[in-house]
Amino acid sequence: MVKGRISSEESMGLVDGPGIRYVVFLQGCHLRCKYCHNPETWDMMGESYFTTAKKLVDKIEKYKSYFGQDGGVTFSGGEPLLQPEFLLETLKECKVRGINTALDTAGVGFGDYEEILKFCDLVILDIKAVKEEDYKELTGQKMDRFKEFLAACQKNGNKLWLRQVIVPGMNDTEENIENLANFIKTIKNVERVELLPYKTMGEVKYKKLGLKYRLAGLCEMNETECKRLEKLLITKLGE
Repeated sequence: MVKGRISSEESMGLVDGPGIRYVVFLQGCHLRCKYCHNPETWDMMGESYFTTAKKLVDKIEKYKSYFGQDGGVTFSGGEPLLQPEFLLETLKECKVRGINTALDTAGVGFGDYEEILKFCDLVILDIKAVKEEDYKELTGQKMDRFKEFLAACQKNGNKLWLRQVIVPGMNDTEENIENLANFIKTIKNVERVELLPYKTMGEVKYKKLGLKYRLAGLCEMNETECKRLEKLLITKLGE
């Protein structure tokens, strides 16, 4: 049986998809987003533990009575698509047991995306940026793999929740909202769009890990302004 590396788990997630959800954070990520608040998940060989799909789903199933009609399990990270074989095996096991599945991803991994997506009830996709230069500046990577994953979602017809983190002085402009709206209009099956205000809660982790925090000194995004931009985005999507 394939084993996966798990960074951490949360048994009662409320912001990781619909309803109450068990959240599994898989180890490993190739992106180096300036605002990342989970740097401990970057290194595939970082602090984590091995488990099999069956053992993990055995644990998840114990919370099934809390899920109700809307809840389930969300696979996050790190980047869950960096462990495609384990992710696929775990998703299949969840479906056998009637557990709703969501994939919280930046779409930058590898493996048979289409096969994985067959067993995902929802994809929560993080749109880092919509312009190539902005994406590379923020993440350190090109957009190729993100575009490949999004194309697979479109081909498979997956339901999508789209999210973008709004950072002061970086993408908190109406011009960005206009560009984001135009990009989202090209995507099918979008059920929900959210703008998330940048938070500094991850900065302490960088110090603990001996890593440089590239946004040191930057204030958190004003939540009221972030909500205004979100309303503007939704308005433009309706135009």
